Amino acid sequence: MAQTLYFPLLLIALCSISECVQRQYHFINMKKEWADAQSYCREKYTDLATVDNMNDMIELNKSVNVNDGVWIGLHGTNVSKWHWSSGDPVLFLNWASEQPYSDDNCAVMTNGKWFVGACTATWTFVCYNMSRGLVFVNQRMTWRDAQSYCRQNHTDLVTVRNQNESQQLEKFINDRNSSGSAVWIGLFRDPWQWSDQSNSSFRYWKPSKPSLPDHEHCAATEQFILGQWSDYLCSVTWKLPFVCHEDKLIVIQQNLSWSEALRYCRQNHVDLVSVQSVEMQYKVMNVVKLASTEAVWLGLRHSCALGIWFWVSGQTVCYQNWAPGNGTSEEDCEPTVRSGAVQSGGNQTWISRPETDRLNFICRNY
Repeated sequence: MAQTLYFPLLLIALCSISECVQRQYHFINMKKEWADAQSYCREKYTDLATVDNMNDMIELNKSVNVNDGVWIGLHGTNVSKWHWSSGDPVLFLNWASEQPYSDDNCAVMTNGKWFVGACTATWTFVCYNMSRGLVFVNQRMTWRDAQSYCRQNHTDLVTVRNQNESQQLEKFINDRNSSGSAVWIGLFRDPWQWSDQSNSSFRYWKPSKPSLPDHEHCAATEQFILGQWSDYLCSVTWKLPFVCHEDKLIVIQQNLSWSEALRYCRQNHVDLVSVQSVEMQYKVMNVVKLASTEAVWLGLRHSCALGIWFWVSGQTVCYQNWAPGNGTSEEDCEPTVRSGAVQSGGNQTWISRPETDRLNFICRNY
């Protein structure tokens, strides 16, 4: 049995778990080639299904009622990119000098720095647990087996998002790893890309897959192995049913005032988006890149009477991602009320803007 050591962290409260769901999945029980399935989904919905995390995978599996392979939106390319196993965007890298130097595809941490390694090598590893924080597993496994262990017993292999988290992880490992040997973290690279150009790095391959991750192969979920994925030739060799997704969030590329944007979303969709968790912030970061303005309206409003910020959905501002100097309770309400927007570039933090500014905006569909 693996030996585990826990390290509690201060966790960000999730104000509304429903806000973590970005997409609605639609199972289409017609057999098509991958490209034809892609065209169908783009015409009827948003695109072939993208999966960001295990919660998405569970929702997708609920929609499927056959045991055969079912196309999803993942397909092979000729370009490999680095990803986090958790699906978080790669915002920070801490490579040792001259790394990564080889064609290996998984990362280990040694003495606070990252090194590329063969995914089939065996090392101890660090998981992340939503309620317990960091978990050191003192058992040597391959990267894929370590990933499976973390997902089955905790949340996922550890993700490092900034220098502070890197330093915390280094201290955590040094206190528990007396041998000083390398330790797997959740960083990996592969040549797979989602049909909708999402940055999602979530992968759920069954053992030994993918077999040939190149531009001729596409991914399918197989219900008889709990929805794990296999790769198939995308061409006429295979025709499978498929899953489409419909985005929960949509960027409207019209330049409207905040009040006009609110009215547009409520008339044509559901509402301006509320961002109540770090997970939802990642969803916003994923779609805001489509905007044509430097900032994009959120459903965030300042009350001059009460001196507080609030979401138009009626929820209080629990999770916050303000840029420095923004989001204070002492906003200047003259000559107009202030509303909240997310920057479309940089770190996509929130900023306070006069409600009369004309910006793109994000509506939610569900």
